[in-house]
Amino acid sequence: MNTLSDRLNSLSPSATLAMSQKSSELKAQGIDIINLSVGEPDFNTPDHIKEAAKLAIDENYSRYSPVMGYPALRDAIVAKLKNENGLNYTAAQISCSNGAKQCVCNAVLALVNKGDEVIVPAPYWVSYTEMVKLAEGTPVIVRAGIEQDFKITPAQLEAAITPKTKALILCSPSNPTGSVYGKEELKGLAEVLAKHPQVYVIADEIYEHINYIGHHESIAQFADIKDRVVIINGVSKAYAMTGWRIGFAAAPEWIIKGMNKLQGQYTSGPCSVSQKAAEAAYSGSQVCVEEMRQAFERRRNLIVKLCKEIPGLEVNVPQGAFYLFPKCSSFFGKSAGDRHINNADDLAMYLLEVGHVACVSGAAFGDPDCFRMSYATSDENIVEAIRRIKEVLAVLK
Repeated sequence: MNTLSDRLNSLSPSATLAMSQKSSELKAQGIDIINLSVGEPDFNTPDHIKEAAKLAIDENYSRYSPVMGYPALRDAIVAKLKNENGLNYTAAQISCSNGAKQCVCNAVLALVNKGDEVIVPAPYWVSYTEMVKLAEGTPVIVRAGIEQDFKITPAQLEAAITPKTKALILCSPSNPTGSVYGKEELKGLAEVLAKHPQVYVIADEIYEHINYIGHHESIAQFADIKDRVVIINGVSKAYAMTGWRIGFAAAPEWIIKGMNKLQGQYTSGPCSVSQKAAEAAYSGSQVCVEEMRQAFERRRNLIVKLCKEIPGLEVNVPQGAFYLFPKCSSFFGKSAGDRHINNADDLAMYLLEVGHVACVSGAAFGDPDCFRMSYATSDENIVEAIRRIKEVLAVLK
């Protein structure tokens, strides 16, 4: 008998990766699919970062690195946090992992006990709730719809906190919505958290630099709660380095020690060459970051304009990241021939199989009235994808 563990059976597969796989299968059949399902910059890694990696190979950075990452990389991250965010950390308060995703999971597993509650604002990134389940915690979903720009209020946070609450996972700029919490909004949440000293914050800031409203604000800036905040960040999005797999956590040293203990048992230190590339990313010129940000902002403006011209879609204006999360519930209950649209899952499959555009159902992100599109692709792809979507949605009656 082939029996997987209960732990594994309790997890859901990644909907984003599943949709990407489905679109790849259709492409392999010769169908022209435009893939808006994957959250990955379409730019190449900047040349000066690639050169640093080549040099690292020539200099024989080919051996195991320290579990928490090379000191030089952690020093570069300390300088980044000071210079860009006004936050003071030491290298001992930094842990580098195989991508920000591992950092989030390390933080959850280091802090959450069986039965602990973890507040997860919805819409949420697909893996947060699964990581909490992996830690035998209980995800507590707090919903924020399009009418409030997908951002929870202090009152909602206060209402969700119980004696069992251990952590809040906060993502700003947000995947899947692109929503960004401003300083005053974060201050309101921090004031609530200050009253509940047992609650930690896992602050996923991986989209920090893809921001269209100015300076990024971190919830770690508030002194009352800084010693309970775990910042998660990395090089994947800002520097177009998704495949290099380098993320970092910044937190009180006792939490970092716990995360390192965990990481030491199941992956050890991250890739040596990638670390040297990440060091160059943080230490070198940031012109490339701004150039990519401007391109994403142009694309944001384009996709919002085009989607607002589609009858039945409700669209907000995301302030960061590279996602649009339209509300599509007006199409539920409609049909085209033998295709019946009962929910966002049906709609996403209809857009893929009939419209040949890959998106992801909002159900995977905790909001079944919406679907996610990534505009980390060319202007031409965006124009053609939205043309196809508009065309096939108009058929639904």
